Amino acid sequence: MAATQETVHWRGVHHLALVTADMDATVRFWHGVLDARLVATLAVPAFKHYFFEVGPGHTVAFFEYADQPLDSFAKPAGVPYAKAAQFDHLSLHLPDEDALNRLRDRLKAHDCEVTDVIDHGFLRSIYFSDPNGIALEASWWTIDPTGRPAEHADERLFADPDPVPAVRELREEGRLRHTVSTRLVDGIVEDLRREGITLNP
Repeated sequence: MAATQETVHWRGVHHLALVTADMDATVRFWHGVLDARLVATLAVPAFKHYFFEVGPGHTVAFFEYADQPLDSFAKPAGVPYAKAAQFDHLSLHLPDEDALNRLRDRLKAHDCEVTDVIDHGFLRSIYFSDPNGIALEASWWTIDPTGRPAEHADERLFADPDPVPAVRELREEGRLRHTVSTRLVDGIVEDLRREGITLNP
């Protein structure tokens, strides 16, 4: 299909929003272990929302909810599980405000409910759902924190007034004092054993 004024010019995934019960451990794993740099933070009384760069313009983000117990679990990828609650929403990346407004108009023209543009400071977004009820967002960076050195003291990007210890370490020392380790889900280990594969401790 040829590009037209009505064509949506996607730039990939802006951020995939997941949920964590421990933001400090999440920073230590994603930034410290996976080297997916922490590039921005948000916080309101109800939650913290931190963004980790996985490529220029692309992030994986996590929510940590305040005073909200989570029924935590671990599951292998691709295995159905009724309590699979790590996923929150998918945000798709757009180049600018004009593209965001054009997408909003397009959704409305197709009788899809969509929010007004929401200004989050370093990003602007609209929210809508797919037919499966999956929460979707389209966003563009007003201040793109990816593809450049992180400025942990920049309050425009690191807006959490009470960040987790890992962020304070990055801000004050420029590094993490320690990271976290992880373990495979038991079901994966059992599947590997059945195949004759053993893991080193």
